[in-house]
Amino acid sequence: MTRSPHFFSPIQTLKHIFSHIGVTLLAVGIAFSLPALAKFILFTWWPMMKDDSQLLLINEIVFAAVLVLLFNLLLGARQGRLSYRMNRLASLVHVREEGSRFSRRIDRKLLDRITGTRDVSVMSVTGYDTFVSERRNLHNVIDHSYELRVMLMNPYSAGAMRRMATLGDPAPLLDSYCQETAATIERLTALATAGKQVTLKFYEDPPFWNLIVTGEYVWVQYCHDGHELRSQPEYVFALQKDQPTQGLFSAFYVHFLNHWCDPAHPEYDFASHELIYRDDKGNEMKRRPFPPQPDRSPHQGLVLLAS
Repeated sequence: MTRSPHFFSPIQTLKHIFSHIGVTLLAVGIAFSLPALAKFILFTWWPMMKDDSQLLLINEIVFAAVLVLLFNLLLGARQGRLSYRMNRLASLVHVREEGSRFSRRIDRKLLDRITGTRDVSVMSVTGYDTFVSERRNLHNVIDHSYELRVMLMNPYSAGAMRRMATLGDPAPLLDSYCQETAATIERLTALATAGKQVTLKFYEDPPFWNLIVTGEYVWVQYCHDGHELRSQPEYVFALQKDQPTQGLFSAFYVHFLNHWCDPAHPEYDFASHELIYRDDKGNEMKRRPFPPQPDRSPHQGLVLLAS
């Protein structure tokens, strides 16, 4: 049988009783721990209050309010300490929310610490916000890195079609995904031409996570079916050097590595604009042009993807 939301269990009742007892003991402790204050209360303040019932009531209300405030501050400090401990265990160092000035300020401080990382690993939907637009402000991190490993969703795959179907009208989404992916490839081509070691792979299934690994930090966003990436908060987890297995940094980084090492994900050839498929030993099996040929409009692509 389902309990009513107004039902108080014996444990809750005991908590309320002990909280009142705690406040009373706190008041008594304050009074008797300060002899001068106790003397003032007993011989000066109390006789004066006895003759003025209204003033006595006001003082009692104020004193009770102060005690409640102090008690709540203690509880809040305890809860904050527990939250800090849990965040430390999970290695959570920042939560980025769209439109938050405080988040943007913390972003800048965090980015200043990670500028100059040697390698950057990205698993994204189109990669547009990471490499092309100014939304994430990771350009300095990327420009100062040496190696880039990037995984993008193949916008022409059946998995991409399933994702688009959960977000709205697939036709304009397909066009947007193709344009953003093309812009990301153009940006990565420029970075490779500038001398960076850039490797691009494509995955076929709808993604669960958008991951950006910048040295000892991983930026995580949930982006499974029905959830637009830009509407989700972004969590930043840090590597704990003294305990690398503790926290969620290692879990998400291993998630990226598992997909990166999966031979089912083809590699993009920047020179020939082809997808290279390899076997388990790394030997080349076949190549396919990207985007698929012959060129199709987004509406034609939808028909072929659905067939």
